[in-house]
Amino acid sequence: MMFLQSFSWFLATLSRSISVCTPSQDQFDNLEKHTQWGIDVLEKYIKFVKERTEIELSYAKQLRNLSKKYQPKKNSKEEEEYRYTSTRAFLATLNEMNDYAGQHEVISENMTSLITGELTRYVQELKQERKSHFHDGRKAQQHLETCWKQLEASKRRFERDCKEADRAQQYFEKMDADINVTKADVEKARQQAQLRHQMAEESKAEYSSTLQKFNSEQHDHYYTHIPNIFQKIQEMEERRIVRIGESMKTFAEVDRQVIPIIGKCLDEITKAAESIDHKNDSQLVIEAFKSGFEPPGDVEFEDFTQPMKRTVSESSLSNSRGDGKSEPKFGGKSKGKLWPFIKKNKGAGPEDFSNLPPEQRRKKLQQKVDELNKDIQKEMDQRDALTKMKDVYIKNPQMGDAASVDHRLAELGQNIEKLRLEVQKFEGWLAEVEGRLPMRTEQARRQSGLYEAQNTSAVNSCAQDRESSPDGSYTEEQSQETEMKVPATDFDDEFDDEEPLPTIGTCKALYTFEGQNEGTISVAEGEMLYVIEEDKGDGWTRIRRNEDEEGYVPTSYVEVYLDKNAKDVYKSLQKISE
Repeated sequence: MMFLQSFSWFLATLSRSISVCTPSQDQFDNLEKHTQWGIDVLEKYIKFVKERTEIELSYAKQLRNLSKKYQPKKNSKEEEEYRYTSTRAFLATLNEMNDYAGQHEVISENMTSLITGELTRYVQELKQERKSHFHDGRKAQQHLETCWKQLEASKRRFERDCKEADRAQQYFEKMDADINVTKADVEKARQQAQLRHQMAEESKAEYSSTLQKFNSEQHDHYYTHIPNIFQKIQEMEERRIVRIGESMKTFAEVDRQVIPIIGKCLDEITKAAESIDHKNDSQLVIEAFKSGFEPPGDVEFEDFTQPMKRTVSESSLSNSRGDGKSEPKFGGKSKGKLWPFIKKNKGAGPEDFSNLPPEQRRKKLQQKVDELNKDIQKEMDQRDALTKMKDVYIKNPQMGDAASVDHRLAELGQNIEKLRLEVQKFEGWLAEVEGRLPMRTEQARRQSGLYEAQNTSAVNSCAQDRESSPDGSYTEEQSQETEMKVPATDFDDEFDDEEPLPTIGTCKALYTFEGQNEGTISVAEGEMLYVIEEDKGDGWTRIRRNEDEEGYVPTSYVEVYLDKNAKDVYKSLQKISE
C-alpha cells in the first residue's frame, strides 16, 4: 500500500509541473501578424512614393507642353514681336519654365531609383527573412509538441501499469486470505502481482527518463531556441523601421537637392523681368510706326462774304513740303494730305508702297530689296552648281550629257536678269524716298538693251500710277520720273573665285578604283575620304582626299557615312534651289 501511495503522489506532482509549461502559441501568432503589418506599411509607403513620382512626371510634362505652346513659331509674325524687352523677358520665362520642369523630372527619377527601387528589393528580402524565422519557430514548436506527446504516452503507460500492479496486489492478498484456495493458486497470484510491480517499475523509469528529456527540451525551447528566433524577428523589425525612416529622409533630400537649381530658374525669371525697359520698347514702337509727315500748318480763314470765285487757299496741309506746287484735287478735297486721320483702303497696295508714310515706305522698300538680293543669290548658286556639273559632263561624257543642263542654265540666267531689274526698280524708289537722285554708273550703261527698255517702261508706268493715285500724297511730274536714273547692282564678280564645297560626311572605299578619266579620282580599298556631294541618281559620288585632290567615284565602290547636320543643311539648300 505504501508503494501505491508513493506512485500516486509522484503522478500528481508531475501533472502539476507539466500543466505549467504550455507553449505560448498565441504570442507567436501575434508576432506573425505584427510583422506582416510592418511589411504592409512598407509596401504602402512604396506605393505612395510611386504615385508621387507619377505626379512629378505629369507635372513636368504639363509644364513642358505649356512652355512649348507659348513659344514663338518660326517664320511667323510672332518672331517680330520678340524684339521688345517685355516679350523677350516672357521668352526667357518660358525657357526657364522648361528647365524648371526638368528639375521635377529629376525628382521623379531620383525617387524611383533611390526609394521605390531600393525598397521594393528590400521588401522581397524582408519577406524571405520573415518566412525563414517563422518557419524555424514553427519547427521548434512542433518538436516541443512531439516531446510533449511522448511524455503524455509514457505517463499514461506508467499510470496503467501502476493500476494493474495495484489490482494484482489486491487479488494476491485476497487469494492469500482465502483458506479454500489451493496453494498453487496463491503462488500464481503472488507471481502475477510481482510481475505487475516489475512492469510498473519499468514504466516508472521510462516515464522519469522521458520527463527529464521533455524538461530539457522545454528549457532549451523557452530559454534558447524561441528567444533566438524572437531576437532575430526583433532585429528584422528594427531594420525595417530604420529603413523606412531613412527612405523618408531621402524623400526630403531629393527635393532639397533641386531647390538651388529651381531657385536659379526663379532668379533668372526675376532677372528677365528686371531687364524690361519700357523706354526702349516705346522707342521701338516709335521707330516702327513713325510716318515722317511734318505737322500741318494753320488753316487759313476763307472769306465767303466777298463776291469772288471761291478758291481753296493753300495751306501746309495741301503743301507740306513748301515747294509751291499745288496738289491735284479730286472732287474739291485733298484726302491724301489727311492720311494720318483717314481710314486705310483695304486690299493690296501699290507696288512702290506709295500709300505708306515716307518712313514706313522706306523700310518696306529696303526689305523688298533685301529679299530680291537673297533670291538672286540663290539663283546664282544654282547657276554655279549647274555650270560645274556641265564642266564635269564635258570632261567625262560617260557621266552625263552636258547639253541636258543648258535649258536650265538659260532659265536661271533669265531669272537672274529679271530679279536684277526688280532690284534696280525698287532701289530707284528707295532713292526717291531717301531724297537722293544717283546718276547711273558706267557699269549700268553697259547693261543690255532689254534692261533699258524694261526699266524705263517700269519706272514710267510706276510714275503714272503714282500720279493718278487717289491719295496724291507723293505725286510728282512724269518728266522727273522718266529722267531719274537708278544705280545698277553688280553681281558679276562676286562668284568668280570658286570656293571649295563643304564636306557633308565621310566614306570608306570598298574596292580599289583606278580613276583614269578626267574628273575621277583613284582610291584604294579601305581608304577613308571626305564626301562633298551625294549621288544625284547618276551613280557617282563626289569625294575629296585633301585640298588639292577631289573627284568622282562610283557610288557602289564606297560606303558613305553622312553627317546628319550637314545632310540636313544640304537637303535644305537643295529644296531652296528647287
